[in-house]
Amino acid sequence: MESHYWKLFAISSAFKLMLVPAPHSTDFEVHRNWLAITHSLPLKEWYYDVTSEWTLDYPPFFAYFEWLLSQVAHLVDPEMLVVRNLNYASTATIYFQRCSVIFADLLYAFGAWRCLRVLNIPKKSQQHFAAEVLLLFNVGLIFVDHIHFQYNGFLFGILLLSISFLLEERYLLSAFTFALLLNFKHIFLYMAPAFAVYLLKFYCLDAGRNTYKCIAKLGVVGLTPFIASFGPFLNQLPQVLSRLFPFKRGLTHAYWAPNFWALYNVADKVAAKLLGISNASTPSTSSGLVQEFEPLALPNISPRVTFVLTLLFMMPVLIKLFFFTPKRTSKVTFLRSVVLCSCASFMFGWHVHEKAILMCLLPLCLLCLLDSTDAKYAFWLSAVGYFSLFPLLFQPNLLLLRYALYMAYMAFMYGQLVRLHPTAPDLKMYRMEDIYLFGFSLLPIYEHIISPLLGLQEKLPFMPLLLTSLYCSIGVTYFFILYYLHTLDISLSALFKSIPNSIAKSKCKSKPKDKSKLSSKPKSKVQ
Repeated sequence: MESHYWKLFAISSAFKLMLVPAPHSTDFEVHRNWLAITHSLPLKEWYYDVTSEWTLDYPPFFAYFEWLLSQVAHLVDPEMLVVRNLNYASTATIYFQRCSVIFADLLYAFGAWRCLRVLNIPKKSQQHFAAEVLLLFNVGLIFVDHIHFQYNGFLFGILLLSISFLLEERYLLSAFTFALLLNFKHIFLYMAPAFAVYLLKFYCLDAGRNTYKCIAKLGVVGLTPFIASFGPFLNQLPQVLSRLFPFKRGLTHAYWAPNFWALYNVADKVAAKLLGISNASTPSTSSGLVQEFEPLALPNISPRVTFVLTLLFMMPVLIKLFFFTPKRTSKVTFLRSVVLCSCASFMFGWHVHEKAILMCLLPLCLLCLLDSTDAKYAFWLSAVGYFSLFPLLFQPNLLLLRYALYMAYMAFMYGQLVRLHPTAPDLKMYRMEDIYLFGFSLLPIYEHIISPLLGLQEKLPFMPLLLTSLYCSIGVTYFFILYYLHTLDISLSALFKSIPNSIAKSKCKSKPKDKSKLSSKPKSKVQ
């Protein structure tokens, strides 16, 4: 393994250690509670305990992971493992939990290293250096894992390992690894259709293989992690599944993820205002609570509707991957399919969290190295997606840090992409795109200057969240449409040029022919 890469990982770990004293979110207590549950209670009570409101709602492998951590936590501060010690946050507990996230990032670093190797990114090249920094110092993971507090890094490490095995054509190992991932965090089901279609076409239906044997092998390696994970909970499977898929939490989270449903909520509020419909007696979508809501003016959306829409918007890229992708271009198309399947789920899924945007952004860190158009869209979604995470870091002493890290990361990313694709016109932004990106500077002005000066914090406390969600949802929707067209090889400029041409042709056909003019034309030599 390259020593330079691991030195850079050590530097990134040292930087993350500096963030240990940073304020943390309620997710810190969530994971402390899970440590306590898995350590102090028998396994049969893990998914039934309701001592805390932060009940265990991840798949069993993640619960086993918390149990392993608790064996070390017991040596650091046993009090953190007492189930009834709600909101316990001793200094030892803070350092232990923060350092456990940094240590788990070893798996993320290994997965990223394997992907760079499989993609044949030359060592000690500008491409390799750019990828190292964009992945190891990913600002989204720093925001979500090392300040807000979660364990996404090692989960993305498992994902990157699975992708690397697939690109190496080690199909069974890739399927096994991805199945492991689903049993750590089921949200990665977003990407499952892309993996399933690729494995079906390039492994099961490969001309040199027996299709039925391949399907049987995939079934065995894919189901084995599920049996190991859920086997001990077989008698309480309905309870476990009710925790994993809590459909009573409502269409949108307390802070709306910047997706289609954020636009839908805003449209509902505008329609209700125009129609004079009051919501005084019903819960509001912008109340900051996690619960079920019904739109005031627009139709109510059920989980089934979100599932159908998500599947519908996945289909075009899956059809291309299965029917119209040759082996020589399959790797890039697969990575794009992973991004688009994740983005379709983010756009139309039920109760999507803003943090799920990382599932689109991290694969783009690989794609931006390979193609200049992918690089432009990666920069665009990064500018939008990482900004949309700001509401997670709302404490006053984090404001300067979040803006500094965001600006530094985006400046580095743009500089590297321009250097990697110096002659590519695709990196240039259209004027409207520049204006939109400039608009991100206006949101903090409202939040930190205009709102306090006019005393709007009390009258409109959720307005900064609403504006951030609405503005970012426009950018994510724009990315989703244009990146889909790019993946399907549909040129937007050619599409717009074809519209006036088709109109002109239709007008010409509708005009009566002038026989005198036609007769004066010389005959064509082509017979």
